[in-house]
Amino acid sequence: MSLLADLTAGAVEDAEMRRAERPLSVVERLAEDAPTARDAVAFLSRGDTIRVIAEVKRASPSRGDLAAIPDPAHQAALYEQGGASTISVLTEGRRFKGSLDDLSAVKARVSLPVLRKDFIANRYQVTEARAAGADLVLLIVSALERPVLAELFGAITEMGMTPLVEAHSADEVAIAADLGAPIIGVNARDLSDFTLDRDLFERLRPGIPDGTIAVAESAVSTPEDVVHYRRAGADVALIGEALVTGDPVSSLEAFISATEGI
Repeated sequence: MSLLADLTAGAVEDAEMRRAERPLSVVERLAEDAPTARDAVAFLSRGDTIRVIAEVKRASPSRGDLAAIPDPAHQAALYEQGGASTISVLTEGRRFKGSLDDLSAVKARVSLPVLRKDFIANRYQVTEARAAGADLVLLIVSALERPVLAELFGAITEMGMTPLVEAHSADEVAIAADLGAPIIGVNARDLSDFTLDRDLFERLRPGIPDGTIAVAESAVSTPEDVVHYRRAGADVALIGEALVTGDPVSSLEAFISATEGI
């Protein structure tokens, strides 16, 4: 089993444990009562500088523990202060040490859209994302069979949220485009073995349709990395490790300002 398959299976197993305590019908009512989702496309549309999705991330399978982040809402507030356009919250608990409580806390603090970043594979997970206040939900093409991907894409949009569809190959970009994904991400990290290829975004960018928001994910350590992605056609950079291991405000300001005029 690949690492991605293992992570997805674990996330589904944890969701089933939550479902046993709080059935789908209960979560559906909470989702219906949640505030209307924010328009992520409006926040992430191309501007004079690159937009940033800043990530609340305590750990990862590739790097282990990154930062304790005892107050994820405070971390997110710093991201907003530094100029982020959206906040991503890792809600996977086993390897990334996140939770839906983190997402709810972040949502209550910031005025930006909030992304649930997890290994989503069923409608229950989508519904609990909306109940927790998510405005966007990540779907990973390589983790899902095509009919399931289409079903979850439809469920996310029906609930008023925005799907961020993540691809790792030209074929997967084409699948995301065929779905009509408003936001397509290219992850430099191969989720089967967690190796990095910073040039993957540049190779796959031509397949992302005009008018679709193109997100470069992972492999950002310096402003030069962000400039590299911007020159390759990125509208948005998703940044996690570089922000949780350094000063988030000054780092964000440096990342964003480096792309002025590009």
